[in-house]
Amino acid sequence: MRSRFGMGSCRPALRRGFTLLELLVVLVIIGLLAGLVGPRYFGQIGKSEVKAAKAQIVALEKALDQYRLDAGRYPTTEAGLAVLVTKPPNDPKWGGPYLKKAVPADPWGRPYVYKSPGEHDEFDLFSFGKDGRPGGSGDDADITSW
Repeated sequence: MRSRFGMGSCRPALRRGFTLLELLVVLVIIGLLAGLVGPRYFGQIGKSEVKAAKAQIVALEKALDQYRLDAGRYPTTEAGLAVLVTKPPNDPKWGGPYLKKAVPADPWGRPYVYKSPGEHDEFDLFSFGKDGRPGGSGDDADITSW
């Protein structure tokens, strides 16, 4: 008997599934690839966060310099970086906003630390890095403006 599509018999072809051994071999290969590629990928993520923090600090430094040109001084530690976006109540020389958006948090979600006068320069601007604590090395190292 022929099928209505002109093919051979009406009997369905025998379907063969994957054996447990074949599935295990594929899983082992995927595991090996993940073990080789994973650490390299996650290492790059840490490097990109550090680069982003450095770029943000440079942008904030430029905004602080613009503030200084207008006001004649850097903002105080108490006023902080907020003056780059919001006009202080008693600052007639403020010519901002100096940033298009709100002051960003560092790539790890914490605010940048700003001190004026600074210990290293007229102002210190820094992030404590991935661990959120002073010091550290690698991804945990502080990212500073000095």
